[in-house]
Amino acid sequence: MTDRRALSETFLARAGWGSAQRSFLAGDASDRSYDRLRQGGQSAVLMDAPPGKGDDPADFVAMARHLTGLGLSAPAILAEDLEQGFLLLEDLGDGIFARVIAQDPLLEQPLYAAACDVLLHLHSAPPPHGLPDLSAQDWAEAAAFVLDWYRWGITDERIDSRDFIACLRDLLACHADGPRIVILRDYHAENLLWLPERQGLARVGLLDFQLAQMGQPAYDLVSLLQDARRDVAIETETSICARFRTATGQTEAEFSAAYAVLGTQRALRILGIFARLCLHGGKPGYLRLIPRVWQQLRRNLAHPALAPLAPLCARLLPDPTPEALARISSKCPTAPAP
Repeated sequence: MTDRRALSETFLARAGWGSAQRSFLAGDASDRSYDRLRQGGQSAVLMDAPPGKGDDPADFVAMARHLTGLGLSAPAILAEDLEQGFLLLEDLGDGIFARVIAQDPLLEQPLYAAACDVLLHLHSAPPPHGLPDLSAQDWAEAAAFVLDWYRWGITDERIDSRDFIACLRDLLACHADGPRIVILRDYHAENLLWLPERQGLARVGLLDFQLAQMGQPAYDLVSLLQDARRDVAIETETSICARFRTATGQTEAEFSAAYAVLGTQRALRILGIFARLCLHGGKPGYLRLIPRVWQQLRRNLAHPALAPLAPLCARLLPDPTPEALARISSKCPTAPAP
């Protein structure tokens, strides 16, 4: 029995769930994992977030309580051991947006409309105190992951990223660095659940929000509609963007520029993160998602607002051809020996 397993069983016993049947539910790009528990006709979810790995369960608890205080459906906290990194959570079920839509594609637009309305409601409320608030420089530096990991994984070359960062910083400052609201950061179809038995905005269940911070109004909308893990119909993207734009009173020109700049920043950062997950984390499965993110990047770079950055990206970033991705994969710590 691993130390984490033993610690979790002690935690569950104290919480009154010591005799529960336990099955693996999910893992993600971090070191967190989730087990579903069943006991006496009830179910709950155990979050295991090992201390010192970058995600503090106290942040999850604080944001969950903020969201539920706004009438939104974050999991209720049933028990907690923040020192050891364990939370016992309400089980919101298996109605992940991606799964529900796969079963009935006609639900894509109404589910995404509901998710958009949740964002609008979240943005209208005062933020909790003390959330990180990064500058345009910080956001641009985060996007340089694409050079540090994606480009390096393909070319074996390190380059000076200062011009790249400065160009993206200036674009963010010009088009997407206005009023700040709460962003959840990983707001997409595998972190949202459909809860049709609930009413109104509470029909959208929320997961994976512990890294929430202050950010730009369209950031989570980009995360939702330019999903690294699934293709969103262009009709849905167009409709939901119009819904968001109308509700926020933005012009088409200002919205589209901010959306494209934030989409570019996010795609660049994700390309770097997915490469790093392979090269450093031993998780090559994320490489298969890179071509979709690459196409999203190219579409964003085609917007006139991105004209200063597009040639830099064309010069510095290799296409994710099968050969290029194979070069990254060959350096994965878990790659089989040739």
